[in-house]
Amino acid sequence: MKTVFIPCETAAEETRVALVPEDAAKLARLGLRVEVAPGAGLRAGFTDAAYAEAGATVASDAAASLAAADIVLRVLKPDTAAGLKPGALHLSFLNPFAEKQLLADLAAAGVSAVSLELIPRSTLAQKMDVLSSQANLAGYCAVTQAAARLPKIFPLLMTPAGTLSPARVLIIGVGVAGLQAIATARRLGARVEAFDTRPAVEEQVKSLGARFLKIDIGETGQTAQGYARELTPEQVAKQRAGMAKACAQADVVITTAKVFGRPAPRLLTAEMLSGMAPGSLVLDMAVDTGGNVEGSDAAREVVTANGVRVIGCASLERVLARDASRMFSGNLTAFITHFWDAEKKEVRVEPDDPIMGGCLLTRAGAITHPKFRVSHEVEPRRSKV
Repeated sequence: MKTVFIPCETAAEETRVALVPEDAAKLARLGLRVEVAPGAGLRAGFTDAAYAEAGATVASDAAASLAAADIVLRVLKPDTAAGLKPGALHLSFLNPFAEKQLLADLAAAGVSAVSLELIPRSTLAQKMDVLSSQANLAGYCAVTQAAARLPKIFPLLMTPAGTLSPARVLIIGVGVAGLQAIATARRLGARVEAFDTRPAVEEQVKSLGARFLKIDIGETGQTAQGYARELTPEQVAKQRAGMAKACAQADVVITTAKVFGRPAPRLLTAEMLSGMAPGSLVLDMAVDTGGNVEGSDAAREVVTANGVRVIGCASLERVLARDASRMFSGNLTAFITHFWDAEKKEVRVEPDDPIMGGCLLTRAGAITHPKFRVSHEVEPRRSKV
């Protein structure tokens, strides 16, 4: 019987767990033995007892369970490839553009490593799309945090003492996080405006009851994966001029623009912030990849000279650890189920499959993904006899 192991996350800031008890039971019904490190789900609200009730085994020796596991599920990348079984399938975020040494180590260890960031954004892979599921929650959380910190309410309120006008919210970047931010801000009663370099998203913005901010920056488009294409310097200048006017009228600005594998585009400059009203908020959801906002800091709130509060929001989905874990776990369970061979009772690792091939980085001692492949293959790690 093949074994799935869920270790504890090693990053102090990580609150999520890769597999929740409900999905542990689903994997057990497929024919997998599920083992969980003690306390792996506690920060997300899932006890060891809940896993045991779902049919999983709470490991007595986490290191030994890791070394014996055929499949390892994590949220974040491992600190090292050491301790993994040769031939094991490892699924997690891997940050592959920045972790070249780790990829080489995983290949040398003989591990089949799947990078969750690279799961294709196709219709068939939608139920496995971890980036989208987590961004959805992050967009929601950005708005609720803004509502809690803004020194005024979001909705229109008419009282005997006078009328309170609704907050004005500007969302920059209309991907998954941006769309959820728009929907949440609208539900809270704010007046919402949104901007994206892709004209194709205008109808989506309007369907949520928001206004689409139009800035003429010339021809734009999107990549095959659905991301906005990088702008020219001239387009960036035109975009900033148009956004400066919109920011000056906004009570809350939320930026969501990330470019996978590259630093986040700088959208708001210090000069643009200087034109905003005192007490207004700017939430930078791309702070962990360089930031959309000049001066944003993931470790602290920054207050500008004119009283604008700039908040760097890294991985907001961690605030909603229970639901974020449920969605993350559902994505991984869908991945394993999709590639499950019911006859052989194992996951099919198929490099030629459009989904598996898009996210499989290492296999059989080599870095196999064309974007990260090196000119030589590495020697697979041999297990000690």
